[in-house]
Amino acid sequence: MNMDWITALADCQREGRPSVLVTVTEVAGSAPRAAGTKMLVTADALHGTIGGGALEFTAIETARALLDGHVTELRTQSYPLGPALGQCCGGRVTLLFEPLLPPHLRIALFGAGHVAKALAAILGTLPARVTWIDNRPDLFPDVTPANVTAQMLEEPEAALTRGYSHILIMTHDHALDYRLVKSALCLPGQPFVGVIGSDTKRARFASRLRADGLDPDRLTCPIGVAGLTGKHPGEIAVAVAAQLLSLPTPAAIPAPSDFVSDNNCLGCATPCGDALP
Repeated sequence: MNMDWITALADCQREGRPSVLVTVTEVAGSAPRAAGTKMLVTADALHGTIGGGALEFTAIETARALLDGHVTELRTQSYPLGPALGQCCGGRVTLLFEPLLPPHLRIALFGAGHVAKALAAILGTLPARVTWIDNRPDLFPDVTPANVTAQMLEEPEAALTRGYSHILIMTHDHALDYRLVKSALCLPGQPFVGVIGSDTKRARFASRLRADGLDPDRLTCPIGVAGLTGKHPGEIAVAVAAQLLSLPTPAAIPAPSDFVSDNNCLGCATPCGDALP
């Protein structure tokens, strides 16, 4: 369904879908729409209109070429509304193309304990989109940063869809941590998977992952940049955030879809729902 461009833009930003905002910045002579008119173009949809006809068709093609090329810079183009475009308006329109790409950090944060609360506050100051998941609704703060979406899920694994660049696991339950790790390692795109814990916890998880046919080398545990060894929740959160920022920029990851790894999934020899014994 075609919605207004403002609502569509909010949806794209929330869901991590790239788009291009097209704005009429200047009009000379007769033109179908006034300066300030906008439309939003995605890979498979259009929201709003700058007047239809050949001008709009050309603008859509230009916007989608920018999306295909992962272009991030603003582009300006002037179009004469005469024989070249087959329109009879006779004026001239200047369009601004503004690519709006999702942030490189698209994070799933599991657990709402002290460290997670401190980390969510820090991530709220960064160019990131964060989905914060726990199965205990009373632990979330009343207010979260604008780029952090809190979700209470009885089965947190249901939040593990494709589209995340980083998955951070710090729940209150070691068995749940393992189920989340196993599901996360099955996701396409190979996101960063980090778990709070000790070397002993990593060794235990690594043994289980090998038995389940998964590569434990992709698991980062403990998490946090080396050299920051404080035990205060705020100090741990700073170390984790610093580690995320020190990693290479993640490659483009497909937008979220209906894929959920809560059963047998790619690369798994057993169901992802298996818990620790």
